[in-house]
Amino acid sequence: MDVAIAALALGAAAVHVAFFALEAVLWRRPPVHRLFGARTAEQAELLAPAFVNLGFYNLFLGLGAAAGTWWWLAEGSPALLVFCLAFMVAAAIVLVAYSRGMWRGAVVQGALPAVALVLLAL
Repeated sequence: MDVAIAALALGAAAVHVAFFALEAVLWRRPPVHRLFGARTAEQAELLAPAFVNLGFYNLFLGLGAAAGTWWWLAEGSPALLVFCLAFMVAAAIVLVAYSRGMWRGAVVQGALPAVALVLLAL
């Protein structure tokens, strides 16, 4: 069970690091900013500061989940891991509650950490 939890948690971490790459590094590429709803280069430019911030937020959350996985496996303390996974799930709930059209993004963001949390609770 520990291997499955670690794999799910690290998968969730990887998803958040990938969002960092999209939001903070690749944002100005038209296919990327269109993915997030910015239809024109002008819109993308206006949104760029917010998406850079959001990207780094996701990077730090992903790194926290990876560190939490290591800490849990090495030291037996799940606190950081649980916090990061619960944060990811809560953010996914907020995303879909705010905009039902973003449900796919919410699933990508929240499914792996939700399953990992359920398995941790068992």
